[in-house]
Amino acid sequence: MAGDAREPVGPGGLAVFHRSGRAARGAPVTLNGKVALVTGCSAPKGIGRACAAALAAEGAFVIVSDRPGEGRMEAVEALAGEIGGAALALDVTDAEQIAQAVAAAGAHGGVDILVNNAGTVQGAGPFLSGTAQDWEVSFRVNLLGPMLLAQAVIPGMIEKSAGRIINMGSIGGLGGRASFGAYSAMKHGVTGLTKTIAAEFGPMGIRCNAVCPGYIATDMHEASNIRLAEAEGVPLDAMKRRRYEAVALRAAGRPEDIAAAVLYLAGPQGDYVSGINLPVAGGIQLGL
Repeated sequence: MAGDAREPVGPGGLAVFHRSGRAARGAPVTLNGKVALVTGCSAPKGIGRACAAALAAEGAFVIVSDRPGEGRMEAVEALAGEIGGAALALDVTDAEQIAQAVAAAGAHGGVDILVNNAGTVQGAGPFLSGTAQDWEVSFRVNLLGPMLLAQAVIPGMIEKSAGRIINMGSIGGLGGRASFGAYSAMKHGVTGLTKTIAAEFGPMGIRCNAVCPGYIATDMHEASNIRLAEAEGVPLDAMKRRRYEAVALRAAGRPEDIAAAVLYLAGPQGDYVSGINLPVAGGIQLGL
């Protein structure tokens, strides 16, 4: 099993695990030799975890990260062991930690693929009950973090005349969403950030895109369901039925559905794709 052996902690606190599995066995891969940094990877049923596993399966050396505390680093190190990657403590709102993370990645050749996955739905609920603190937290995690990380990795990508930045947008960033004011507003910002980076750095070989999930069966999505049900005083099952009725496929997606889109944009199939905000939402975008 991957992760049977662990190297000493390296630069920037990077815990590196030996690779085994598909890539190590010499199976055909599309990202061999590439280094990927994925944020927000600690949730057991999370998009970050699924993206990291998919990228590693295609040969990338994946650095998985999350902010420290509440058992998150133990989960990230376990994931790194499973995929033969590296684990890193990283608060995406902290510019100093970001600089350290990018320096640590430099020891492995530098970041070729950045997946800005870390996010929060803090402040979900009726608009009038939202606080300035909720909006500040949402801004720092959902929008400022991706901007800071992009700024940190782009110089290295310019040197290589290549790079992939994949932001995690949202269907809420393509239209308005009741009860998700802060989240939706910041994800609208992510769509603009994505297009700006694509336009400015495309001539230098850097592609930037966003994947826009709809309702995906993650830990964060379930927490938002619970929060909304409590705020509106309705049963949880009723809340879920109401939300999924807006989805053409009448069901939530899986983290692996998002990972497949990320893999497409990170790999050679996505060579001529830049500046898009790709809905992976079961058809919910048809109503936008």
